[in-house]
Amino acid sequence: MDEKYPDPEEPGHTPGLEPGGQVPPGETPPGEDSTAGAGPDEHHNPPKGWAKAPVIIIGVLVLLFLIYFVAWAVEL
Repeated sequence: MDEKYPDPEEPGHTPGLEPGGQVPPGETPPGEDSTAGAGPDEHHNPPKGWAKAPVIIIGVLVLLFLIYFVAWAVEL
C-alpha cells in the first residue's frame, strides 16, 4: 500500500488526524486562491466606446431623415 495516500477506511492510520477524526489547526490546506487569472490572456479586446466613423454615418442619416420630413411637412 502506498503510504502517501492512506486508505480512508482506516482513520486510525491516517496522518494528521486527532482522536475522534478532527483535523488539528495547521494541518488543513490553505484556502483557494482567486480564479481571476485562470483564463487566457486576452489583449486583443477592442477599446470601449464608439469609433468616429459610425457616429458620423449615423448623424448624417439622422440629419437626412430630419431634412426629408421637414421638407415633407412644409410641402403640406
